[in-house]
Amino acid sequence: MAQTALITGASNGIGLELAKIHAKQGGDLVLVARSADKLNALADELRHQYGVKVAVIAKDLAQSNAATEIFAETERLGITVDILMNNAGIGGHGRFFERDLAKDTQMIQLNITSLTELTHLYLQGMVQRRSGKILNVSSTASFLPGPLQAVYYASKAYVTSFSQAIAEEVLEFGITVTVLCPGAVATGFVQAGDLQDVDAWKNAKSAKSVAEYGYQAMQSGELVAFNEAKLKFASDWVIPLLPRKIVLKISRMAMEKRK
Repeated sequence: MAQTALITGASNGIGLELAKIHAKQGGDLVLVARSADKLNALADELRHQYGVKVAVIAKDLAQSNAATEIFAETERLGITVDILMNNAGIGGHGRFFERDLAKDTQMIQLNITSLTELTHLYLQGMVQRRSGKILNVSSTASFLPGPLQAVYYASKAYVTSFSQAIAEEVLEFGITVTVLCPGAVATGFVQAGDLQDVDAWKNAKSAKSVAEYGYQAMQSGELVAFNEAKLKFASDWVIPLLPRKIVLKISRMAMEKRK
């Protein structure tokens, strides 16, 4: 029996690649993103290539009512979501006090609030069925403060902590929660977050490779998944041992733009 996965941010980048991987495995899909045109094009491609069922829900998760409307739509369509992949997210570059506060509050809504709401809404059914998988896409940024991306780094710290906590809570119900913590990824995130000319993205990994790693980690029930061993080593053994002021300096240097 095909399992249905709901994927947010499915119109491009990691989300799009996750959708392709799941469809290739014979799984049905609910694709969520802002662009109906992009989602419909992807849905047609996946239906034609893999013969899977694909529902499209065009919603902007930076809006406060989006998560409840998405849940209501899947309920209306009679879709059981077996796998939830919270991939949608956005960043933003610059000193916090100089940035547009509205953009940062939208970032919090998208990266934290909507992710939390979707997880809560779909977790109810998973607990009742005593099965399910959740993949939350976070970042290695979640393990340290991020000068010049203060709200983004803080939002991902929430995702990583939240994911691990609920993973422990739902383990007894046969549900796994995996948090994927990649480094720089070559997606539209760079342009959307005004991160051009930031050195950290010079050697960005492909969205496809990150999605493949994350999907396999989710299927294996991993708790925290790093797609690069060096990033795991740094997060586990280097950053915790350095003085906080040094960590802040290193973190800021990584986000400085080339002049």
